[in-house]
Amino acid sequence: ALVMSIAILFFLPILHTSKSQGLQFYPMNQILFWYMFIIVILLTWIGARPVEDPYILTGQILTVLYFLYYIINPIVSKIWDKTLNY
Repeated sequence: ALVMSIAILFFLPILHTSKSQGLQFYPMNQILFWYMFIIVILLTWIGARPVEDPYILTGQILTVLYFLYYIINPIVSKIWDKTLNY
């Protein structure tokens, strides 16, 4: 999971298939961006906590949400492109 969390950032430019380059035309992706920002901040905070019961489960849930972002974001972009008839 640690290697994939970094490796997925290298594949993002290859997987980017949106018609528009900026997020200003994708309001749902703007919301997802801030969702990702909050997830990264919370994962950083959880990483500094001791390995104890409530922090382990919280870290696992946040990790699943982190990887789920990379699945949801392209799907939302394609739906939005179809909505705007690009």
